[in-house]
Amino acid sequence: MTSMTSRLSVQEIEHLDPYAFLAVIGKRVIHPGGRRATEELFRRATFQPGQCVLDIGCGVATTAVTIARRFGARVTAADISPIMLARARANARVAGAEDEVRVEKADITSLPFAAGTFDRVVAEAVTMFVDRGRAASELVRVCKPGGLVLATEFLWRSPPTAEARQTFLGEVCPGMTFDSLDEWVQIYRTAGLEQVEVASGPFDMMTPAGFLRDEGLGRATAILGRALTRVAYLKKLMWLMPRINCAVPYLGYLVVSGTKPI
Repeated sequence: MTSMTSRLSVQEIEHLDPYAFLAVIGKRVIHPGGRRATEELFRRATFQPGQCVLDIGCGVATTAVTIARRFGARVTAADISPIMLARARANARVAGAEDEVRVEKADITSLPFAAGTFDRVVAEAVTMFVDRGRAASELVRVCKPGGLVLATEFLWRSPPTAEARQTFLGEVCPGMTFDSLDEWVQIYRTAGLEQVEVASGPFDMMTPAGFLRDEGLGRATAILGRALTRVAYLKKLMWLMPRINCAVPYLGYLVVSGTKPI
């Protein structure tokens, strides 16, 4: 763990958003749909050796490292969160992928890259937290003509109870709103993509089965062990888990992909 995260005070831990907190305690798959959604994204992406790929909102760089090592692409892993960037650099270093994965700070709504820079643009669980139209337009702008933009997002798979809606959107992810499958498709079409395709499935990232599938037994055990090393971590986890579980039966993930016209 980096010195940045080890110095967090009790108050800082209390105010971490769920994604940052899970990164701090060592979780590596932190997006709706987990590895299942990422594998679906990979299937649609058709990555090739030597391609330039942007993974914006890269989190701890799990996907970026996998793209580089499995497919031989050159990946720019970008995020706006200092905690995520620190963990991304550490994970790329541990994986021996520092030459293939460049980690840098970037805002999805104002990307610091020239138009048409990347063959593939990936955004896992980030567009939904910002101005969707502006972010989607930026993803398309930095993609090469003929290239692909791919994203994963949240959606309600079935209408939530009032309690589940308030708990998730009011407490776990305050300020976030949801779009339906059709609305997500329209957002990306309006941004300029063609041949937009979608796939969806259940949100099980934080269910016991999903947790084990995404992290493996050894890492899952290590994550839980780290959560026990500080009372503040344990309190945060005990606050977070029942609130997420309240919404899990209604939540799902969406994988959307589309082509930038030539």
